[in-house]
Amino acid sequence: MSRKTTVWALSVLTLLSLVVTACGGPAPTPQVIVQTAPPQVQTAVVTAPPAVQTVVVTLPPPAGPKTLRLNMGPGDIPTIDPALSTDTSSVQIVEETTVGLARQNEETASLEPGMAESWEFSPDGKKITFKVRQGVPWVRYNPLTKQVEKVVDEEGKDRIVTAKDFEYGILRTLDPKTASDYAYVLTTIIEGAADFNRGTITDTAKVGVKALDDWTLEVTLTDDAAGAAFVPNILGMWVAHAQPRWLIEERGDRWTETGFFQGYGPYTLKAWNHDADITLIKNPFWPGIPSVPQAKIEEITWTMLDESPAFAAYEAGELDVAGVPLSEIDRVKADPTLSKELKIGPVLCTYYYGFNVTKPPFDNPKVRLAFSLAVDRQSLIDNVTKGGQEPAQWFSRPGLTAAPTMETHPNLGVKYDPEQAKKLLDEVYPDRSKMPPITLMMNQVEGHIKIGEAIAKMWEEVLGVKVTIQTQEWRVYLKTLTEDPPQIWRLGWCQDYPDANNFLKEVFRSDSQQNHTKWANPEFDRLVDEAAKEKDEAKRRELYAQAEDILVRQDAAIIPIYWYTRVTVTKPYVQRTFSILGGLEHIEKWDITK
Repeated sequence: MSRKTTVWALSVLTLLSLVVTACGGPAPTPQVIVQTAPPQVQTAVVTAPPAVQTVVVTLPPPAGPKTLRLNMGPGDIPTIDPALSTDTSSVQIVEETTVGLARQNEETASLEPGMAESWEFSPDGKKITFKVRQGVPWVRYNPLTKQVEKVVDEEGKDRIVTAKDFEYGILRTLDPKTASDYAYVLTTIIEGAADFNRGTITDTAKVGVKALDDWTLEVTLTDDAAGAAFVPNILGMWVAHAQPRWLIEERGDRWTETGFFQGYGPYTLKAWNHDADITLIKNPFWPGIPSVPQAKIEEITWTMLDESPAFAAYEAGELDVAGVPLSEIDRVKADPTLSKELKIGPVLCTYYYGFNVTKPPFDNPKVRLAFSLAVDRQSLIDNVTKGGQEPAQWFSRPGLTAAPTMETHPNLGVKYDPEQAKKLLDEVYPDRSKMPPITLMMNQVEGHIKIGEAIAKMWEEVLGVKVTIQTQEWRVYLKTLTEDPPQIWRLGWCQDYPDANNFLKEVFRSDSQQNHTKWANPEFDRLVDEAAKEKDEAKRRELYAQAEDILVRQDAAIIPIYWYTRVTVTKPYVQRTFSILGGLEHIEKWDITK
């Protein structure tokens, strides 16, 4: 969307008082006439009328609505339904149009109040109670009036977000009919949720989530989750946001479409042109709270372009923020203007390749480890990504609570070892011609392709194996990973909350819906389960280190490649925060100053 400015014409004002006091010059001298004729003496004072002067005043043009132009990446957003969202593009929209009970600070990852003013655990840690903020209305954008309007019920009363909407949202996410791929995060902490999600029970009263009244939500926790510090984080996630029951029951899957969508966050949906762009508009009825202030920018539009055309649009002044393509990083760093607009900083994400351990040749852990050891991560960073990333020796990014660090576990995991890689593969396939054809699959993004080409070249040079690269559009790719993962596939994992539990247990435990490897290890499951219950952080870190060793070296189910950084350029008139959450920005805190 182009930036719109309203220009006012010159204003012509006739200001009599202004003319007299400021523009009329000195007043005329009074004339005094004196007559001495017998009948009488008459005195008259005559003042010349002032001249009327017209003043032309030029007023500055009023500021037009502030609009922000961003890029989401190629391919349509899979969904903006909180219960169904699994990827960063979907969650970005959900987080701006709805607000969770709690909300992470995007710069520190610390937890802050959201729609809950406060929360507290029971003395035994088995229950957590949230006090829901009052007076926040549900809203929708009306395409006919071109205004954001409050949603009203059958009696014409404003629909206000209540604890019952949060109860419904959680139960809908858990309902097996919804088929939420992210329901598992709730099943691990809410009593009865796992059985309900599996269909073992159908009575929602047996699930440990209950609105005690309009402003009080009580959640009963599993024994393993009782008192766990990360529980409020999980219950603040998008899958536990309030959802509009009346609308979903009326519109079904189409409730998230343009003209139907209802939300209550700092923004709401204005238009979603599938495969092209999506626009959010400021919600004037969001009251603003310290963690989620009222938005300053009126509209946000995300295009759906690949990195290079998006960066070209940025240079042409058609986007306000853009990622820097790998091929442009050196030029941007050297450019006197672009280098000042460049920001490189850490984010809590890991870039990795996974194996489908059921498909040859990767049904053998020696082959998997050989491919991992053959990746020169530092060379990849120095010569391809060039964004200050860190070589990843394991999966859970340092900086997460209880995650191993290079200081505590410098020799954990995998490093580049071409000789050991070749030796391992020789033990299984001394004759490389006996290996089946190998495909590496990724979503259609040029940066991922360049990285894949570089790693494929390493495999060919070190192992003597040729690998074919195949790409798919993002939404199709996610479906492929769920239904039939290829031999090797690419993903990134960004924190949902800053704890190693979110990376290890919630992604690679044998029953996780995010585990596309088809790999399972009972000892790994035992370690991450024990770590989740352990209260001592040092003991948790050691348990996670043992789990990492199984994941990335003993069984080598994945290839950790690097720990992410953000590499973006931002126009100087955009005042913004820089999120470390990995693809999740809190744009309601941004402003445009031009």
